[in-house]
Amino acid sequence: MGPSPAEIIRTLVAGRLPGLVHLAHRPGPHHVRHVTDPEGRVLLLVPVVSDLAAALRPVDGDEDVAIVLDVLDLPPAAGAPSLGRAWVSGWAVELGGAEARAAAQDFAAVEPTGDLLDLGRRFRLFRFEVAEARWERADDVRRVDPDVYAGAEPDPLHPIEAELLADLADHHGDEVSAYLRRHFGLVADDPADAPRVVRIDRYGLAVALGGPGARRRARLAFPAPVADHAELVRLLHPMICPRAAAG
Repeated sequence: MGPSPAEIIRTLVAGRLPGLVHLAHRPGPHHVRHVTDPEGRVLLLVPVVSDLAAALRPVDGDEDVAIVLDVLDLPPAAGAPSLGRAWVSGWAVELGGAEARAAAQDFAAVEPTGDLLDLGRRFRLFRFEVAEARWERADDVRRVDPDVYAGAEPDPLHPIEAELLADLADHHGDEVSAYLRRHFGLVADDPADAPRVVRIDRYGLAVALGGPGARRRARLAFPAPVADHAELVRLLHPMICPRAAAG
C-alpha cells in the first residue's frame, strides 16, 4: 500500500517544495512562496512590488483571478524516484484584516518567515480554494476530486525525508542492507549490490535493488501508516538495531 494520488498532491503542494503559478491571460509563470492550510487551501505570500502582485490584481470588475499552482517533486537523494508533479487551480483572492491574520498563522505553521510581520506593507497574502487537482507522473495524469483532495493529508515524513535517508545510509547502512536482504530473499553479499532505501513515506519504504543506476525497485510496506517521526523510529528499531530487538 502507498499514498493515494490525493495524498501525493497534498504532500507536493504543502509548501516545502518550490512552486510556480500561472495566471489566465497574463504573462508568466511566476515563482511563488506558498503553503497550504489545514483545509488544503493554497496561501501565497507575495511582495507588494512584484510582477506577480500586479498580475494578481483583478480587472474588469472581477473580485478574483484564475490561477494554477505547479509544483514538481525534488527527489531527496540520487537515484530516488520522483513523486511527479502536482497542479492545483482555483481563484485567488487577496486577504485582509482578521482573515489575513489567521492565514498568516497558518502560513507560519509551515514556513515561519519574518516577512509575515510585514503584511500590509511589503507583502500581501492571497488564498484560493482548490477547484481542480491533477497529479502527473511519467505519462500518467490523474484528476482528483477537490473534496477528496481537501480530505487528504500531506505526508508528515516528507519534510524530513532527506534527513531520514541520510541517517539510514550514514549510520545504519550495514544493518539496513542486511535486513532488506533477508526480507527480499537476496543471497548475494556484494557491497556494490546492496539494497538501499531511496524513499520513505508514511506507508513504507521504496527500496532500490542492484548496483548504482539499477532500476529494479521494491516496496517494504509498514503494518499501518505512521503518524510522525517518533512512530517511524519505533517501527524501524528492529531493522537498525537487530541485536537490541532480539534481546
